[in-house]
Formats: sequence, C-alpha cells, structure tokens
Amino acid sequence: MNRVAVLSAGSWGTTFARVLADAGNQVVVHGRRSEVVDAINTRHENEAYLPGIVLPSSLRATTDASEALHRADYMVVSIPAQSLRDNLRAWAPMIGKNTVVVSLMKGIETDTGLRMSEVISDVADIPAERVAVVSGPNLAREIASRQPAASVIACRDDATAKALQDACVTPYFRPYTNADVVGCELGGAVKNVIALAIGLAAGMGLGDNARALLMTRGLAETARLGAALGADPLTFSGLAGVGDLIATCMSPLSRNRTFGEHLGRGMTVEEATTATSQTAEGVKSSASILALAQHHGVEMPLTEVVVAVINGTLTVEDAASLLMSRAPKAERYGI
Repeated sequence: MNRVAVLSAGSWGTTFARVLADAGNQVVVHGRRSEVVDAINTRHENEAYLPGIVLPSSLRATTDASEALHRADYMVVSIPAQSLRDNLRAWAPMIGKNTVVVSLMKGIETDTGLRMSEVISDVADIPAERVAVVSGPNLAREIASRQPAASVIACRDDATAKALQDACVTPYFRPYTNADVVGCELGGAVKNVIALAIGLAAGMGLGDNARALLMTRGLAETARLGAALGADPLTFSGLAGVGDLIATCMSPLSRNRTFGEHLGRGMTVEEATTATSQTAEGVKSSASILALAQHHGVEMPLTEVVVAVINGTLTVEDAASLLMSRAPKAERYGI
C-alpha cells in the first residue's frame, strides 16, 4: 500500500485524493483551513469545494504539512500555479529522498515561463525522473461523483509513470502513461486560455460555429508552441490535448470558461474573479504563455487577444472583430 500526501484540499486535490483512496492507497490530505480538515475527518465531506459528495472514510486530512508528508511515497500537489514556488520553499525540507512529486497543476509561472514540473525540480532540487504530471479532461465534480474519466500520467521515467498508473487506477478512472511531459503540461495550460475565449464567445451570445473556430485555432496555437518547445505533436491529439480542451471549453463546470462568460456578459475582471470564486488558472497564465510564445517566435493571436481583454487594453466587442479581421490563408494541419 502506498502512502500519499495530497496538498491541498481544493476541489481537484480532494477529488484526486478520493481516486487514490478508492484505488487502495493510504491518503492524507493537507488543508490550510481547519474547518475543511475537520469536515473531511468527521463528516467525510469537503463542503467548501465538493458539497454533497461523500468521501471514503479511509481518507484523512490534516493542517500539518509535515504530518501529511511523513514517509510519503507520493506527494500530490494541487494548488494555484502562481503560488507553487513559495509553498514549495516551505515544503521542500519535508519531502523524502525517494518521494515522487506529482503535479495536478495546469499553468505557466509568471516571470520565469517555467512549467510546473520545472518549478518543482528547480525549487525542491528533485530530478525530473521523480516528477510526474497528471493532465487530461478531468472536471473535478464529475470524477468526485465517480463518473467515468481518463487522464494522462506524464513522466520522463517510464517505471515511475507506470507505478503511479497502478496506484490510481479505479473502475471509474483510467490513467494512461506518456513520456511527453512538455506536451502534456502545455496542453493543460494553454487550454485554459482557449476556454476563456470560448467563455467570452458564449457570454456574447455567439454560436457553436464560432466556438468550434476558437477551439480549433486554439489547438493549432498550442501545437505551434509545443513544437517550438520540443513536444510530440501527437500529444495534442490525445487526452492531454484535444480531450482536455473539449471538456474545459464546453462544460459549465469549467472555471475558465465560466470566467470568460462573465467577461463576455460585461463584468470586469475583478467582478468575474469574485463571481467565479475559485482560481481560473488561465487568467494569470495567459500573459506568461504569450511571453513564452513571443520568446520562441511563435504566433498565438487568440492568446494575444485574451491577454488584451484581461489587461483592459481591448474591449470584448473589439476582440471578436479583431480575430475575424485576420487575413485568410491556407490551413495547414496542426499549425
């Protein structure tokens, strides 16, 4: 039996903790709020993030990170991407020398342009072979309800990926392995920006044709950036690419799509942040993704428009006109 520490007790962290517990692991969730921890331990609920979902009685929670990480085989991290570096500085001394760190996060760090696995290796001094990434069409509420889903476990070390695969497979959750960490992380990060654009379109009342256009061209942007960074283009045709993109862009459970809808209906960024309540990773990661693309000479017009809307330099109405005013050209598969 594996011992797993899950940091933190948000909706996706708690959901993946349930998956791991259902798969037969000994799981301890770390939460900052004592009321959330108490609810998990006493009522087997996380009412703050997953109301109405009954968690396994074997699942425990604690406010003490060192207690959660004690003798952990796996450290699963699910916190807002931009807070990872500071949190890791505090957690790093508690991580065991053989502990595998698993990232559930989908973002690009501002200022550095690093992917989350790179931040983990950088801050905690952990080799890439001990860092894994979980990415795919994983809407937390559905999986917490034990509805069928699949995901991708990406790691440079195949044995590490397969061991984690065995540790989290359940009748309702099917994990696949992939060696393309770069592609899996980029697919997860960029799709949040595309979901913001889809939300904008939905909020403005645009139809399915427009949404299909945005999703398709957004996937092309992702593939272009992935190619520049050395990702396998086929990754973007799989669960961590188009699969995650479809789920995040089309589901009302998606935070990023919901945030975009609020903007499309006339809310300010501040109002949309309050209304969405939970972190929409694409809002902050969009600027760092665009900076990364510009550094590598990659054109990402859809991402550029989303960044301009969030920064307030472009109105929602002008955004749609700008995208449609681009010069027509030949479509090339994958780019």
